[in-house]
Amino acid sequence: MSSNQSNKKAVWEFWQAQESASVEDLPKVIEAATTRNIKWFGPDPINSLTGIESYTEDYCRPLNNSFPDMKRQTHIFIGGQSNGKVDGTDDGQMWVCGTGYLSGTFANDWLGIPASGKTIRIRWGEFCLMEDGKIVTVYFLLDLIDLMQQAGIDVLPPALGKDHLYPPPKDGHAIFLDAQNEIESAQSLALIRKFLFESLNSYDQSDLQSMGVGQYFTQDVQWYGPGGIGACLGLKEFEELHQKPWLTAYPDRQVQDLDNLFAEGDFIGTSGWGAVKATHAGPYLGCPATGNTIVTNGIDFWKRRDDKFIENWVFVDMIHLFRQFGVDLMERMKSRATSN
Repeated sequence: MSSNQSNKKAVWEFWQAQESASVEDLPKVIEAATTRNIKWFGPDPINSLTGIESYTEDYCRPLNNSFPDMKRQTHIFIGGQSNGKVDGTDDGQMWVCGTGYLSGTFANDWLGIPASGKTIRIRWGEFCLMEDGKIVTVYFLLDLIDLMQQAGIDVLPPALGKDHLYPPPKDGHAIFLDAQNEIESAQSLALIRKFLFESLNSYDQSDLQSMGVGQYFTQDVQWYGPGGIGACLGLKEFEELHQKPWLTAYPDRQVQDLDNLFAEGDFIGTSGWGAVKATHAGPYLGCPATGNTIVTNGIDFWKRRDDKFIENWVFVDMIHLFRQFGVDLMERMKSRATSN
């Protein structure tokens, strides 16, 4: 069994065991799959945790308490060797990632978000760095803006795109428990590297076409954006509803080195804390330009067909982003929850 296959097996089994573990057994399940000094990077306001105890007590237990019947639904599951540096340096790190929904009853408040008592679905994206069969680092995002919306609280203006749209791949096949064609994987990685580091970084700050996105996205591309931005169905919607507002706000944005970037078959995944650096030079989602230098924490998954991308699942830590504008969306949420 290849290292990629054994890594995927370890993560997949850990996720299943984590979901079914009792409160008493949870620390043992985590200890069996991770190193003791595991580093976990998550959404604002949790941000970063170090060590099994912190991961267990500051993330896992509070989440399980708030959603006691929570189940993990996985839409995409891949692994591979990362090549996420702008200069093409191969870091040799092995990663496993996935995305989908966490579903359960919102029984108790979480992170100050008031419990609704209703069944909710939270989008999740997770990337696990593997060493000697153990998880040593995790990058993890939940769509907290979408969760707030499900709880009846809007902290951002109405999305230009479509809310609550985060489906599985259209062909339904993206749980790669078995090994995939290595030639296809290499082609996927080469294409995404050209798109991220050449096309997206070539914007001339005036003409959208200078980025050449149309060379990489099909006309009917399905772009599933995060809460606050929404989904864009087709290239035209993507350009009008997301790309144009984003570049108005951040005209000098540049993709930096990524935490990871890897492909398996025709799917690609990446996480990037500080992955995009820009100046907040224009208005964005109701917030006027601040002139501040900002970085984004994000996660992406892509589906390739031939030499173009047909689907893109996108996370942006919007709470972290707005905090750099001087806007605390968590406090805004608490204030609006109280007024309701």
